[in-house]
Amino acid sequence: MATKAPRSAKKAGPSAKHAGLTDGQFALISRALAAPRRYEILAEIGRRDCATPCTCIAQSQPISAATLSHHMKELANAGLIHVERQGKFANLTLQRDVLRAYLARLASL
Repeated sequence: MATKAPRSAKKAGPSAKHAGLTDGQFALISRALAAPRRYEILAEIGRRDCATPCTCIAQSQPISAATLSHHMKELANAGLIHVERQGKFANLTLQRDVLRAYLARLASL
């Protein structure tokens, strides 16, 4: 039976920029990356060195705007991306330090 992450861990945004991850943050990232579509979105954001406009992701993914919004929210809640809003537009940045911390924890198993 899967256990839910504590509520406080769901707000693992840019403040999660530290070497270690809590168990809740680790679980959120694992769940976020388990969805193939979210992995594709994250990989596309990661290919760029600068912020990626959400419209670029929307054009490359064969999904509705609502579904893309859901996937972005899951990635942001896990702390994997930072969403910078400018009016109705959003720019996405991969949080490489959070991803590195996740990979380091996986490597320590």
